[in-house]
Formats: sequence, structure tokens, C-alpha cells
Amino acid sequence: MKHLLMHFMFRNYLIFLFIVLPFKINAIEVVNLYSAEVVVASQSASDRNQALQSALRAVFIKVGGKEINHPLFNQAIKNYQKYVTKYQFIRKNNKPLLKVAFDEGKVNRLFQDSDLAIWGRLRPQVMVWLVEEDGLNRRIIASSSHSPLPELINNFSQSRGLPVVMPLMDLTDINAITLSDIWGRFPQAIAQASVRYGAEAAVVIRVSNSSIIANEALTADCPLCQQNPLALDWSLMTDVQNEHRQTFSAQYQGDNASKLLTSALNDITDIIYQQYALSTTKSNEFDIEVANITTLETLMAVTQFLQELSAVQSVQLVSAQGNSRRFKLSLIGSKQAFFDSLKLSGQLNRYIDPLSAPLSLAQLPVFYWGKK
Repeated sequence: MKHLLMHFMFRNYLIFLFIVLPFKINAIEVVNLYSAEVVVASQSASDRNQALQSALRAVFIKVGGKEINHPLFNQAIKNYQKYVTKYQFIRKNNKPLLKVAFDEGKVNRLFQDSDLAIWGRLRPQVMVWLVEEDGLNRRIIASSSHSPLPELINNFSQSRGLPVVMPLMDLTDINAITLSDIWGRFPQAIAQASVRYGAEAAVVIRVSNSSIIANEALTADCPLCQQNPLALDWSLMTDVQNEHRQTFSAQYQGDNASKLLTSALNDITDIIYQQYALSTTKSNEFDIEVANITTLETLMAVTQFLQELSAVQSVQLVSAQGNSRRFKLSLIGSKQAFFDSLKLSGQLNRYIDPLSAPLSLAQLPVFYWGKK
């Protein structure tokens, strides 16, 4: 009884900390967007060339955030040699691989010429809570679980360039969230438990052979589900810091958990991509003010930071007054995409007067430099 009471008090203390302390949201700068490692059958010219084409296709998926079927891209894959900067044969886990790097500028120009959106290097960290139900038994799949699904999720993360983390399910997680919280998809509990992982988005995926299977899964409409029926569904919070609204999926049916999970991850990534992708067809000039630039070093740091944002095409300092500096930005995509990039970085924070009327995108935004 004493043990249960202490467990209850400790869990409530953790929840209190999660509520009163500010959320810390991390973005991940994805590296190696313009390189890929692909399996190669041999070092012969024909196998190498086929692997080079596969590598370029993989880079298009990472940079564009999704599978791309476009005439210019199909032609580029045929003319892959124009984009290759270097390659080498390597071995990993006893597998022969070809490691290929591609020209970033040429790849980006291809997206611009095709009027297709790109996904910048700064991407949201996605927390995946995965629960398997087998009959009456349920278990949370941790990152170290003896299951093929964590490896599948990791491989998917690498191929799509989406930073994904799974729970450790150590003592901290066990005391922060329950299996019932996850299975019931209670947003506040999930958001609070995802904080330690620096998650921007959180997704709950449920795989079951019992309670969530719809009656249709046992009918002739799903012949593959007859012998070993499985169902999968998911819910997604794209902003665990400020919102607990969830998007709920329809049910996925089949007899193979890996295939169902891959389909779900593709759909989830597409939703996240739509929020953060940058249109290459829109170019907007946009002024901002940074209010606390007191040294030349800070000015250079702010300028470099803005130049490196994937949503920004160019930066120009246009005026100075006291410690305030006004910059004119040429944006790739919308102003909202620019604000999303800033939210992920946490380095340039917008000042909002709590007593003023709600801000519009048309107003001159004022920022302060430095982590909160």
C-alpha cells in the first residue's frame, strides 16, 4: 500500500513539473539530405549505374518529402551523372553499399523548375508511441523492444528524412504515462510524456488483432485478412507544445503489421510535410525587426541565422535605430512557413504584447535574439 501511494505521489509530481515548466521544443537539422547509401549488387558498371539512379531517387524523396512522379525528375534520373559529385563502395552490416553525394544546387533548381515544394533541413522531431495488442494483451513498443517494428520505423526515418524517436520506456516514462493513456489517446498525457524527447509532433499508433478490428475485416471485402486479421489506426498531434488537437486516421486492415505500419507512416509524414514544406513558386518580400542587437557579433549571428533558414532566399539589412535592426527577407513560400521555421529553431523569438490585439501576418513582427 505504501509503495502504491509513493508511486502515485511521484507520478503526480512529474505531471506537476510538466505543467508548470515550459515546454522545450527541438527541431532537428537533418544532415546528408543530398546523399544516400543504397545496396549495390556488384562493382560492375551496370550495377553501379543502377545504384546511382536509385540513390538519386532516394535523395529526391528526402528533399521533397514524398515520392515524386514528374517528367523532369524522371529525365533527371536517366541523366543521373549530371547530379553526382562523388561516390564510393562501402560495406555496412556485411552488405555492399554505394554511398553517393549529389549537387545540392542542381537538385534544388530541379525542384524550382518543376514548381514542386521542398522540405528544409530544419524538421520537426516526431515522437512515436506504438502499442501492439495481441488478444487481451497489450504492450508499448520501446526503441529497444525485441520487435522488427522499431527497425522499420528507424529505416523509414532515414529514407524520408523525418526525425523520429521512440520511447525508452525506462522508469521516467513508466512514471509519466500509462498504457491506458496511450491506448486511450489522451492528448494531455501524451504531450507531457513526449516533452523529455523534445518532440514537436506526437503520434500514437495502435496495432491489434482483436479489439479495434472492424467487422469489415472479417468479410470477403478483405480476403487477405481472413486467416490473420490485423487492424491499425493512428492519431497525430502536430504541435504538442501549444495544441492538443488530434487528427485521427481511418482504419488500416491487412495481415502484415510491417506493411500496415509503412502505409501509416507514409500518410503521417505526408500530413507533416504539408505543414512544413516550402513552395518554390512563391517569393515574398517580408520585413522583420530584431530588437536586441547590441554588438557587431550579434548582428552577424542573426544575419547568418536568417540566411541559413530554408524558408529564406535572401537577407538585406535596411535600417538601424538604437539596438533595433530591420531586415528585408525574400521568402521561399509563405510567411507562415517562415514562422514555422522560427518556431522549430527557438533562436529568434517573436515579441507579442499580451495586452494588444491579436497580431496579423501583415504587421511588422518584432523579434528578440537568443534562446528563451
